Amino acid sequence: MKKVLPVIVAFCLSAGYAAAQSDTTKSLNEVLVRENRLKLPFSKQNRNIWIIDNQQIKNLPSRSVSDLLSYATGVDVRQRGPGGVQADISIDGGTFDQTLVLLNGVKVSDPQTGHNMMNLPISIDDIDHIEVLRGSASRIYGINALNGAINIVTKSVTSTGVSANVFTGSSFKKNESGDLYGNYGVRATGTLALKESSHLFSVGQEAGNGYRHNTAFDNQKVYYQGKVNVGKTDQLDISGGYIHNNYGANGYYSAPGDIESEETVKTALAAVAYKTQLTSFWTLLPRLSYRNNVDDYLYIKQTPDKFHNHHVTQVLSAELNNVFDTSIGEFGLGLEGRKEKIKSTNLGKRNRDNLGIYGEYKFDKVENLLINLGTYVNYNSDFDWQVMPGIDAGYTFLGNWKVFVNLGTGERLPTFTDLYYKGPTNIGNDQLRPEKSRYAEGGLKYNSNHFVLNASVFKRRITDFIDWVKAVQTDPWQPKNFAQLNSTGYTLSADYNTGTLNNSQFFNSMRFGLAYTHLDPKVKTIIPMANFSRYAIETLKNQLTATANADFLKVMSLTVTARYCERITYKDYTIVDARLSYKLKKSSIYADASNIFDVNYIQAGAVPMPGVWATLGYKFSF
Repeated sequence: MKKVLPVIVAFCLSAGYAAAQSDTTKSLNEVLVRENRLKLPFSKQNRNIWIIDNQQIKNLPSRSVSDLLSYATGVDVRQRGPGGVQADISIDGGTFDQTLVLLNGVKVSDPQTGHNMMNLPISIDDIDHIEVLRGSASRIYGINALNGAINIVTKSVTSTGVSANVFTGSSFKKNESGDLYGNYGVRATGTLALKESSHLFSVGQEAGNGYRHNTAFDNQKVYYQGKVNVGKTDQLDISGGYIHNNYGANGYYSAPGDIESEETVKTALAAVAYKTQLTSFWTLLPRLSYRNNVDDYLYIKQTPDKFHNHHVTQVLSAELNNVFDTSIGEFGLGLEGRKEKIKSTNLGKRNRDNLGIYGEYKFDKVENLLINLGTYVNYNSDFDWQVMPGIDAGYTFLGNWKVFVNLGTGERLPTFTDLYYKGPTNIGNDQLRPEKSRYAEGGLKYNSNHFVLNASVFKRRITDFIDWVKAVQTDPWQPKNFAQLNSTGYTLSADYNTGTLNNSQFFNSMRFGLAYTHLDPKVKTIIPMANFSRYAIETLKNQLTATANADFLKVMSLTVTARYCERITYKDYTIVDARLSYKLKKSSIYADASNIFDVNYIQAGAVPMPGVWATLGYKFSF
């Protein structure tokens, strides 16, 4: 903690200067949180929601979605490779399988394993904002949103044009052959805005020779989204994408024996949705989505026949969302069907079906009071019925202050890997039961055009918690159901944006963010002889993030970030990153410095993360 205190003090002094210079700006509160049925602007939410908006996405020194999420308080990003090649994402001390990831409201989680859920066909240049909903989100999204949900929202097309981003970087360290470790990337996006439709098409290529032995990577992405107006009120949405991601997986899953491992993950996504206004109060939103994932893993790439795992998963989903706007409040009702299939050389040929029935109600007819309640009833062909109710309430006072509380429940199904995997260092358990959670949170918020503050405390209880454990170091890992895992925590976060500084000749605008999360997980009952744990005792304990951005001299922008992370078993670390950019008429040049102080740290397993890395890039649009 001592390492980041000077940064915090500097932020506080800078914020004091900025407050005296403030004018107006586009407010974070204008962001509409896009749940699939009932929608609310950020300022009216009764939940602990963190928004990474488009201004932050533009300014943060990030190369990938995973990098962006590392600045969100309560989000634990555990990367095994640079630039988001492979990353596990969890919220508030949970595991990566307990967090649901969505792209424009479409679920992209993989029933094989949560290791693949961040294999997304979009780049950060395509993203408008990211919504991080902390706490149980099962009332809204159903199963597997046990600890929260992350919804990535792409940009809406408003004009016709072309943009591109090219960059290259290096650690200035050399590999065994004497070559510098480095990477490059090329991204391009084209948009077409017509009178009755809009279209976005993006492509990307990123590659590098890694940062240590056998960490080279090569990936290609392509993504399309289109919106077509039908009549005066209806709209057709079409989207689809594909990513081919190949990388050396040295130490990623089975260290130290997997020094020569290699993995290729190929993911295809497609979705079709239609919004129709059937009556003045009834809106119908059907949607079909499909996800295909191919995971090809070589334990030793030089001998591909030894421990070669090839998995193909297919997920087909159909949704029927309804919104009724009545005189007594807004109702959301619907159905969701989901078919999950896998064909695997290791896990076998499996399939399971899932049916969800959900209802929500938003009451806002009493001044300053907002209540949302609902339930999600789920049936799974392997695990039977589960009911997941929830409620949140908020009361606004003194104009900008709000006190809020929310209660929720959730369920996480074991993945096919949890149940059936067979390998030299990992063995599945087909007797696993689903995890179930109860969650309670309360807090205080302040929202204005320039300043957003959140202070909250939560308590979560997970029964039948699934963790991979072993008795002695030489045993293989195997998942077991713990009796109970209790977690308590609290969060303090603030975001201040000066807007345009009309009275300053040097600074044009400033923005400051500071967030702290403390977590205290406790295993109430442990499994006998489970002396080693992968997830229960490797979660975050303390997390502090700080960001500062200043636009100055009308053409310059500087962003400095600091992240402090302390886990229960790993050594704590502080990472400082920075971005400096120079704006031209229709382009910009930027330079990123990641891990400026060359800190040695580990986020997952036995994988050391890259040290200092410098990137130079050029963006242009016309």
